[in-house]
Formats: sequence, structure tokens, C-alpha cells
Amino acid sequence: MLRYTLKRMASLAVSLAVASLVIFLVVEVAPGDPAAFMLGINAQPETVAALRAELGLDVPKWQRYLDWVGGMLTGDFGTSYTYRTPVADMIADRLQVSLPLALYALALSTLLAFPAGIYAAARRGKAGDLAVMGATQLGVAVPNFWFAMMLVLLFSINLGWFSAGGFPGWEEGLWAGMKALTLPAIALALPQAAILARVMRSSLIDILGEDFMRTARAKGLTRRQALWRHGVRNALIPVLTIIGLQFAFLLAGAIIIEQVFYLPGLGRLIFQSISARDLIVVESVVMLLVFAVIVVNFLVDLAYAAVDPRLRSRT
Repeated sequence: MLRYTLKRMASLAVSLAVASLVIFLVVEVAPGDPAAFMLGINAQPETVAALRAELGLDVPKWQRYLDWVGGMLTGDFGTSYTYRTPVADMIADRLQVSLPLALYALALSTLLAFPAGIYAAARRGKAGDLAVMGATQLGVAVPNFWFAMMLVLLFSINLGWFSAGGFPGWEEGLWAGMKALTLPAIALALPQAAILARVMRSSLIDILGEDFMRTARAKGLTRRQALWRHGVRNALIPVLTIIGLQFAFLLAGAIIIEQVFYLPGLGRLIFQSISARDLIVVESVVMLLVFAVIVVNFLVDLAYAAVDPRLRSRT
């Protein structure tokens, strides 16, 4: 297990290094000069040059890349061109919304998908299976922003149970914060739950046809006992992959939902920074999200090894 973990950690480090270089190059080749954008089209060249020097944009790109990477390794993400505040503080402030939202949505997605997928697999071809698969097909087909607008229409406008948007801040209490995140989390969770339920059903159906499942039944286990003791655990490997990818998506891809509910999260921060040509914020936030994706995949690989000992024996 130790050797397997070290190999995965080496792969993680290489992936992060390559990702940082790609992100920097892609953002830097984007057209437009942040200094000229901030000062407007009527700015004098001398003024633009002075602002470029102040922002550190007049040094070679390779030096800026090394400074950026070195800063991130020490927790210094640089200073925002637009807001003139440390990027790390901006990220920490937005993570207080995006991270709980992603975890909330992932928990809802898992709680919905696991029972649905297991129920459908256990009743393959029957009415219950067809009902679950029909619901999941609808969940996959309908975009999450449509769910978001329907939730606002029903629970905010018609029933008045939740606010239509905004975030009061955690200083107002846990209940107020979780209540503000409930509708966005549901809107994010429903499509992901549909995908996860279908994967769980397919994986479990494959496992139910294996020889060891028939052996377990032959030894006297009931269908339910064989399903829960042997089937579900062995069906978890592809499901873990989807859960890991879903968390990364929910953390990084909630920009539309954050716009619909006017949440001050990382998605809106990226959108605002791109509009303002605040390159250092864009680079740092995207790198943080890539880091989250790669680390989640690393943890999923370790979970594979914990669930399936055969993976450890191959290393």
C-alpha cells in the first residue's frame, strides 16, 4: 500500500506542475493588457507603463511564472490587480460559500443516488427499475439552471420558504447559511444524482451476475444479504470515480448556479475576474480548482486500493 501511495503522489506532483504551466500560458496569451484595460482607452502610454511596472507586468513571463508558482507554494497567491487585495484572502472568503455548497450538493446527490441505484438494480426490468431509470433520464437531460429557476419559482416566489438568492454570511448562524444554500445545492445535486444512480445500477447489475454472488447464494445467503454484503461493496469502484469527479465539478463548475442565486462563490469570482482582466486572480483560482480535482482523484485512487486489494498487489 505504501509503494502504491508513493507512486500516486509522484503522479500528483507531475500533474500539478504541468497544470500550472498550462494555466499560466493559456491565461497569458489571452488578448488585452490588464493595465490598459484598467486605465481605459484614453490613458497615456506613460501612465500605462507606470501601472504595468506597479503590477509587475513589465518583467519577463518566465520570471512571473516562477514568482507565481513560488508564491503559491508559500501560500502567497499575489495581489489582485482590480481590488488591490491579496488573492488568498479573496479565495478564502469565496471558499466559505463554494466549499459548503459543493459538499452539501454532493451529500444530497449521494443520499438520493445510492438507494435509487440499488433499488433499480435489485428490481431489474420491473416497474420500479423503469420508474427510476425514467426519472434519472429526465435528470440527466434537464440542465441544472432550469432546476434552479423552477426551485426559485416554487419555493421562493410561490411558497416563500426560501430566499430567491444571496448569502447572509456564516456570522448570521449555521441555519441561516445552510438555508440559503439549500436550493442551490438541490439544483446542483439533482442532475448529479441522476448520473450517479445510473452508474450505481449498471455496476451493481454487473456484479450480481458474477460467480461469487451465485456462490454466496448457494451458501445460504438470501438475495438481500448477498446484495448488501458482497454486491454493493464490489460495485463501488466505478461509483467512487463518479463521486470524485462530481465533487470537483460541483466545486469548480457551479458558476451558473452561483449566478442564478447571486452567491459570492469561486465561480462568480472567476467570472468577474475574467471580465476585469484580473489575470492573477484567474490563474490562482483556476490553479486552486485544478489542485482540488487532482487531489480528489488521488484520494479516489487510494479508495480504490482500500476497496479492491488487487490494485495494491499489482504495484
